[in-house]
Amino acid sequence: MPIGNRSIELYTFFKKEPKLTTYTRSYFHRGDSKPLLGTTIPEHFLNVAKRFGNQEAVVCIPQQRRLTYQQLSEAVDHLAKGLMAIGYKKGDRIGIWSTNNIEWLLLQMATARLGIILVNINPALLGKELAYAIQRSQLQGLFLIPGFRKTDYVARLMELMPELKNTHADKIHLTDFPDLRQLVIFDPKSPEQTASPYPGLTPWQEILAAGANLSNEQLDEATDSLDFDDAINIQYTSGTTGFPKPVVLSHHNLLNNAYFSAQEMQFNETDRLCVPVPFYHCFGMVLANLLCFSVGACVVIPSEHFDAQSVLQAIEQEKCTAIHGVPTMFIAELEHAEFNQYDYSSLRSGIMAGAPCPPELMTRVIVEMHCSDILIGYGETEASPLTHITSHDDSFERRIHTVGKNLPHQEVKIIDTDTGHIQPIGEVGEICFRGYHVMIEYFNDAENTAKTVDKNGWLFSGDLGTMDEEGYVKITGRRKEMIIRGGENLYPAEIEGVIFQHAKVEQVAVFGVPDKFYGEEVMAWILPRHNETLSEAEIRQYCQENLAHFKVPKYICIVEEFPMTVTGKLQKFKMREMAIKQLEESQ
Repeated sequence: MPIGNRSIELYTFFKKEPKLTTYTRSYFHRGDSKPLLGTTIPEHFLNVAKRFGNQEAVVCIPQQRRLTYQQLSEAVDHLAKGLMAIGYKKGDRIGIWSTNNIEWLLLQMATARLGIILVNINPALLGKELAYAIQRSQLQGLFLIPGFRKTDYVARLMELMPELKNTHADKIHLTDFPDLRQLVIFDPKSPEQTASPYPGLTPWQEILAAGANLSNEQLDEATDSLDFDDAINIQYTSGTTGFPKPVVLSHHNLLNNAYFSAQEMQFNETDRLCVPVPFYHCFGMVLANLLCFSVGACVVIPSEHFDAQSVLQAIEQEKCTAIHGVPTMFIAELEHAEFNQYDYSSLRSGIMAGAPCPPELMTRVIVEMHCSDILIGYGETEASPLTHITSHDDSFERRIHTVGKNLPHQEVKIIDTDTGHIQPIGEVGEICFRGYHVMIEYFNDAENTAKTVDKNGWLFSGDLGTMDEEGYVKITGRRKEMIIRGGENLYPAEIEGVIFQHAKVEQVAVFGVPDKFYGEEVMAWILPRHNETLSEAEIRQYCQENLAHFKVPKYICIVEEFPMTVTGKLQKFKMREMAIKQLEESQ
């Protein structure tokens, strides 16, 4: 199989197919010889830190800082004492509005130490979206950086909260944010800064100083009072299909998901994971940070925000053994002009998730990035997040055409979207999950929680897929993205997969738009490869040659960029809104 100027027989990477087991219905439960962890996040972390105290736990290249597990544990406790001293306690909510840095990690683990609920806020949020995130989760504290790139976070905050200009940092009373009592500023570039130049904002160092008189015994008492079913985190859904919802997750949800994901990756204390994905998302916080800390591996932070060249440099410099990312990140890395100048021989594994992974991209990552054990992951925030992952033992076909099987101690079923009955093997239906990983709730939203998790504990994913006889799941699209054209059910993922194989296509998004005759028609947005010229006619002819006539997009748009989330997910609802407006204006 040709890969650029190289050829390789891919099947030499994989072992033969396992023996088949016959199932008549699309239901699968996977147990495991290892039991679920029955501890809280801080209890487990403290044990890992004691075992691997002298080994590196985190390397942050932009901050030029390195911490061993012992140093990380001490820094976490230092911050936790400060939080405790100024009155934060179990069940309180602290938000973090920041790019990737060591302070983010410290706050993640320090809040867990005390049972404080960490609320992850997308660093791209500004104005009304930021206000919504703060108000919706009823934050009592917010930690933020001064700014990033051209965005002045403090100035934007002052616009949102003009009362801050005349407020003392320890006497905050904001009309529109009645729960918020403290704003803490920290600068990753100057972590030793002891005074805040901004009115109403408390410096990070002041929080650290506040806990100077607290003992380790007092901190341990707070940790001992926690239960692994306690809420510990609120993550906002990424908003690719509508307004974000605050997902409440527990120690038990997150720690076990991280730990069993590490087991599937065969991760241990010798591994070093390059983490270009944002910490505010489950991919970064759980499947990177917590995954490493659950087994003693090292987190390598290549940059504050995704930068392809920084990732490539970090892999070589830190001899990373694994790398995570969404497909768009891997594409940017592979297509970088200086890709061939770096050494990737240390890599062996990682997780690609967050969006469908085309076979050609998977092949390039395996061959050109040396990631022979790269795995495809699938899940959602409401499931902590990972539900399915491929295995290094799987055949190449299964690793490119499925998302693997569910993790240990999880159940999965595929149901008919009309009747709710479990579908026969191979039939398309909605994917549902049940197990330790299912969220507690949407914060203070019983109505939407009940719509998403039924009385029997099944989480309805909103994704469509099929299951084979061994429990391997293939994603065919979103239930809400399914296009119904003249009575035919069309799945965007299928059409996207075909178009992506065109040599000049870098990325594609397919979705439905209203049509008076058929009900819906198919639209495709296509981003050409760098320096390639691509026409609508060229794509249409290619589709006509490779797709059934009713699947060929009626509308084809060659675009320069897509509306996307910070994690690299395509926002199809925005594309659809833009497309409908353009179609209406053209009529």
